[in-house]
Amino acid sequence: MGVPLYDLSRQLQPLREEVLSALGRVWDSGAFALGPEVELFEREFAEYFGFRYAIGCASGSDALLLALMALGIGPGDEVIVPSFTFFATASAVWRLGARPVFADIDPRTFNLSPEDVATRISERTRAIIPVHLFGQCAPMDQIERVARAHGLAIVEDVAQAVGAKWLGSYAGAWGEIGCFSFYPTKNLGGAGDGGMLVTSSEYLAERLRLLRCHGMHPRYFHQTVGINSRLDGFQAAVLRIKLRYLADWVRRRAENAERYCLLFREFRLEGLIELPHVLPQAYHVWNQFVIRVPGGRRDALREFLHNRAIGTEIYYPIGLHEQKCFASLGYRPEDLPNTYRVSREVLALPIFPELTLDEQTAVVSSIAEFYHGKGILPAFDDRLKAVA
Repeated sequence: MGVPLYDLSRQLQPLREEVLSALGRVWDSGAFALGPEVELFEREFAEYFGFRYAIGCASGSDALLLALMALGIGPGDEVIVPSFTFFATASAVWRLGARPVFADIDPRTFNLSPEDVATRISERTRAIIPVHLFGQCAPMDQIERVARAHGLAIVEDVAQAVGAKWLGSYAGAWGEIGCFSFYPTKNLGGAGDGGMLVTSSEYLAERLRLLRCHGMHPRYFHQTVGINSRLDGFQAAVLRIKLRYLADWVRRRAENAERYCLLFREFRLEGLIELPHVLPQAYHVWNQFVIRVPGGRRDALREFLHNRAIGTEIYYPIGLHEQKCFASLGYRPEDLPNTYRVSREVLALPIFPELTLDEQTAVVSSIAEFYHGKGILPAFDDRLKAVA
């Protein structure tokens, strides 16, 4: 039985009529760029998570760029970012003429190491961008202490962690600005690109609204040079509907993660596969379920699963400090040892909310077959049945 990495149709089909009605409302209004639906979504998003201000934009990548622009980051500045993350985290820094300074990660959680961050601060450092990778928050209390001790701003990359918490506070609420992505496969995904910025600062909120519209206010009068990054009314209408289902989808992802952990034990894979590590301070929302495959066997396992029509992905095959476009920064692959090692071992498995127990069993039994050969059957105990 094949298992897709992600089957978006299972989520979309039950919402079809509700979404089409909302899109019809936007069509009839003619308010396609910003407009009433965007204003309502901004208000509802802020209220849902307790943010003071929420400002929609065209993508999560633009959210990072706008955040740094609002903070005045530019040539000569340095911004500390993890190397083990999606490209947009560092490209936003680079596009403004600033220098991304790559820091290493905690190999258990894949998130930014506060200890390593502290060693990379210089007189040119202006900000830190912690990424809440795969749905678990970076250790924000520790990162906050480092930032405050050196007078640095914090821009949170929350693209993969909408609804995640650290010490009871939502991701996005710790820094000066939080940046969200609504790419379709995110836990809260739109029907295309979309993003959101959140802040508790009235000044920064006004600055972000100005920058997302070419720095224009009033119309055709430009106070500064901004960019064109407006959230569409169609996207806002879709996201308003999907926001109401977010808590249930996250709950089901967490149940899938729990089932995986039980299945890996029942199939005698403990010690062969390293499962995701959740810190007690964190509320994990499971945007991805990422295992580590040690011993140089990751690619062989992925090929084995591919031949059984089981979807997987590698997030990420190399650190950003190894990317060709950043070669001028002078990093060697081994300069960030945890990032280097982890990127050669990680493998993401299906965890979307509609994933079934049979599909999860097929995934883990195939991994067991890779390691043990045929004949290994799980002894399904009461705990697995309870989660199922």
